[in-house]
Amino acid sequence: MTASEKRARTPEARGFLDALDEVSEAVESGAGLPAVARAAGRALDASVIVLDASSRVLAVACASPDDERAVMAGQSGSALLKLRVADAPVGQLRLRPRGEPPDSSLLRLVTNLIALEVDRARAPERATEAAVGDFLSDLLERRVTDRENIVARAEELGCDLRGGGSVVITRVRPQQPEEGDWRARVLTVAERGARAVERGSLAGLIEIGEPRPNGYGRELVIVVPGAQGGRAAEAVLRELEAGLGNYTFTVALSRPAGDPVDLPRAGAESLLAANVAEARGLSRLSFEETGAYRLLLPAMSEDPGELRRFHGETVEPLVAYDEQYDTELVRTLESFLDADGNVAKTAEKLFTHRHTVRYRLDRVRELTGLDVSSTDGRERLSLGLKAMRVLGIVPPGGPARERGAEAGRVPKEAKDR
Repeated sequence: MTASEKRARTPEARGFLDALDEVSEAVESGAGLPAVARAAGRALDASVIVLDASSRVLAVACASPDDERAVMAGQSGSALLKLRVADAPVGQLRLRPRGEPPDSSLLRLVTNLIALEVDRARAPERATEAAVGDFLSDLLERRVTDRENIVARAEELGCDLRGGGSVVITRVRPQQPEEGDWRARVLTVAERGARAVERGSLAGLIEIGEPRPNGYGRELVIVVPGAQGGRAAEAVLRELEAGLGNYTFTVALSRPAGDPVDLPRAGAESLLAANVAEARGLSRLSFEETGAYRLLLPAMSEDPGELRRFHGETVEPLVAYDEQYDTELVRTLESFLDADGNVAKTAEKLFTHRHTVRYRLDRVRELTGLDVSSTDGRERLSLGLKAMRVLGIVPPGGPARERGAEAGRVPKEAKDR
């Protein structure tokens, strides 16, 4: 029996093995995901859409554009199945049966075949992603420092760094639980924004600098060749805002590096700007806009341990206290210093009473041994706050009420028992 004769038979008349055989033939022939999706649609008697882990559509087998939109929207009995290979997510299968739901065993086997095909189709892309990630990591961590070697490896990846470039670090935080590999989706969107300005931009998720105290690991790093870093950073932010909902964004930009051997310095600048921007709640910040924080860059790059020790000697007890008691000592201290030591202005900014501000400042003195009424105390605490931001430590937020402003508050350990 020919393949066309098999397809002509109705799903009811077609045997289990015949249905599975058609999908297997499409996979074995190397015809690609579109042919596999069409075969899966016939075998399951369903409209089928295959997506990768970043929710990018790879293949569609639907009756019409309206049918496709309905399947994507999850309407009219549509189902969403995870595609996995060895427990690793590789994509999604969206389908809507045209009649009776497909046999569960057949559906499972077809889903596994599609997952293997998605994984195989993405193999060259993953190899490229790995090569880009390895190069960016080697470059910014100074494991490759020879100019000719840097330029040659970049050219292999389609990036011309002979004239140097800039480094953009992008941080994206989901505001609700996300399905699938949302970081891969973010990388795709951010990379699209940068390449709209400079086609040779390289983007990857890599570990850079010291491990971050808040537990986040890899950074989304983009190296933009030439002098288009500022425009690329703006394009990345626009693309993220337009393409992703329910996320917060931080885009940080280094100064341009005229020579590719200076790109590690640019990476450190972008990392510092990202830490400061995130602590301030800013969506975009360039290194030039970090002000006095720039003075701490050498310490961050060359001896972060000393920076951590200084943070520990100044404001770290306040961060721990805020975390323990849901208070706002760090925020109060920052507001007080921003108000040039004016208690009334601090109280107005925080929408609280002056007595509460004074109480909090007394607690600052008791916990740190530094008095905000003295010049030396204010300077050390101000530098401690800057060290906290440069290190990427985001203090916990506290409610309006706190222990000392009203009675009855207890430590977290006690109330959580």
